[in-house]
Amino acid sequence: MANTLQFDLVSPERRLASVTATEVMIPGADGDMTAMEGHAPTITTLRPGILRASTAEGVKSYVVTGGFAEISATGVSVLAERAVPVEEATGTIIDDILAEARSLAAAATPEMKDMAEKTLADVLALRDAVAH
Repeated sequence: MANTLQFDLVSPERRLASVTATEVMIPGADGDMTAMEGHAPTITTLRPGILRASTAEGVKSYVVTGGFAEISATGVSVLAERAVPVEEATGTIIDDILAEARSLAAAATPEMKDMAEKTLADVLALRDAVAH
């Protein structure tokens, strides 16, 4: 595959991906971004959402709840707080993520309330995106 980059995704539980991709779509905290070969070096935080990697075998999609992505001209490395392939994202897993976001929003200090509510909104959108 021409114009490719190395994509690696790890969570505390396991390595989820180490593949060659043509592009990686990242749910960045400051907005969605797509990394392709030749991308400028960037480090971004992740928001809850779906991360997608286009590979020779098709698009691989993962539910992520946060973490960091390091992008270079030749690769993307994602260190996720929590990540599961979309096909493994059962209703129970999504409900657990949603319950945690609701709990954090309810307990947030006034200074953190806006961020906690944004995270909750992102998790609700994530739930809708995986149709649970």
